[in-house]
Amino acid sequence: MRPSRVLTVGFVLVCGLAAGQAASAAPTPAPSPSASPAATATPTPAPDSNDPPNQVEVPEVSTLAAPSFQLPFPCGQSWTGNSSASSAHRSYEIDFNRGSTANADLGDTVVAAAAGTVVISAHQGSANGYGNLVKIDHGGGYTTYYAHLNSRSVAAGAQVAQGQKIGTLGKTSKPGNNISPHLHYEVRQGSSYPSNVRKAVFNGVTFGYPNQTLTSKNKCGGSGTTNPHTATSVCGAGYKVIDSAALGTAGTVHLLYNSANGNNCVATIKKSSLGKATATSAYLEVQGKARVTDSGSFAYYAGPVRAAAAGKCVKWGGKAGSAVYDSTFEHCG
Repeated sequence: MRPSRVLTVGFVLVCGLAAGQAASAAPTPAPSPSASPAATATPTPAPDSNDPPNQVEVPEVSTLAAPSFQLPFPCGQSWTGNSSASSAHRSYEIDFNRGSTANADLGDTVVAAAAGTVVISAHQGSANGYGNLVKIDHGGGYTTYYAHLNSRSVAAGAQVAQGQKIGTLGKTSKPGNNISPHLHYEVRQGSSYPSNVRKAVFNGVTFGYPNQTLTSKNKCGGSGTTNPHTATSVCGAGYKVIDSAALGTAGTVHLLYNSANGNNCVATIKKSSLGKATATSAYLEVQGKARVTDSGSFAYYAGPVRAAAAGKCVKWGGKAGSAVYDSTFEHCG
């Protein structure tokens, strides 16, 4: 914050006493116009463009502790956060990615780090570089920012639960900004950016600044018998399953297609070791193009991996536990 300049003026006190009167009895004369101090208004600092006004206001809620924040991504996904790679960062902001290529994360699900009320859900236009922004008020002065979203799933004023989808990862910004897809995430408490930005804490542990790779425990239900995720929920709206292959008893890999945009998507949904990070993968290869793969130790699923494939043959597959499936080039229509 730049301090406002304050113009200091001297005051001239004009005192006059009537002749022959005692000083203790004489009234104080009104100062003449020429002796009045010049009225000087303190300039009001311009609002910081990185602190956009809320679209809705919520009542102040006191709390004794910070909310129990989790990683802003679905359970079991591993993401790498970096606080030092962007010249726009002025405090403890974090940029998140998990894919091996620049556009690998585009369209991936972003969820609420904690429950709260959405106070901003808007594209910020040329006001700042946030692009599509969702801001959530968690009470006690704590808010979280989710910027550059490709799409927003919640409106201002909505109540959201921890782990609820609020949008998809993107690269929106102000006109002229050419950025690669990532999630810009912040935790703030109070006002006066950037001094109000707090260190991020996930699952009770402070993020390992300047960068760290973490696996999300957001809404992980433990080692239950039912996977709360499906192939369609992982790939997103508009995708329908067109083929599947069993991976023994460990899971199923699914091929989906979105007729609206001509994209295929592959997701491997686990059936065993739910809630535990085990080797899981999903891949999609459009004929004539490089294969796209999501592979690692995941609690519930691998993917989504997406690629434009209208009119093209695709090869797809995945792994769960020791079971593997690999298709031939097919679905060429």
